[in-house]
Amino acid sequence: MNTVTLNLNTIPLTDEQFYQLCQNNREFNFETTAKGELIIMPPVGGESGNREAELIIDLGIWNRQTTLGYTFSSSTIFKLPNGAKRSPDAAWIRQKRWEALTPEQRRKFPPIAPDFVIELRSATDDLQLLRDKMQEYMDAGVELAWLINPQQQQVEIYRRGQPVELRNLPTELSGETLLPGFSLSLSAYRDNTLA
Repeated sequence: MNTVTLNLNTIPLTDEQFYQLCQNNREFNFETTAKGELIIMPPVGGESGNREAELIIDLGIWNRQTTLGYTFSSSTIFKLPNGAKRSPDAAWIRQKRWEALTPEQRRKFPPIAPDFVIELRSATDDLQLLRDKMQEYMDAGVELAWLINPQQQQVEIYRRGQPVELRNLPTELSGETLLPGFSLSLSAYRDNTLA
């Protein structure tokens, strides 16, 4: 199954209806755009799932050592300021920002844009749709974002207020001042047949 986008402009879902839709259909991943489109994404394959897990593990280990914030998996949906509900493959939020949310806000789909996100392009992902999603993150206040594209052996680095930086794989990525001491080697992404 490929990703499906449905236009729900005339029948918008409330936050609670979207939450229930996700709870009742756990075999799918859902997102909504700011335009009211419902995006239905199939589960990822084994190789992509493994790579996503490795990204989360690396980010989580760094976060446990620094205790600067909170790490989130691709199962977490964030309600962005523009109304879109998005789930990056890995995300991180500063401790103070996360703890400012109420327990109810943290329990469901947090109404907050992460400080840092990673998107890993899978074999079925449309590159332009991912780039649009990355721009949406930046417009929502994300400070740093990485779009890892094994199919084209590249990574796109998004920084708020700056042009997108394109690097060829393999490369080493830095969390810069946002995630001090965090680095990620993308040498394992050299073989794009695993995407």
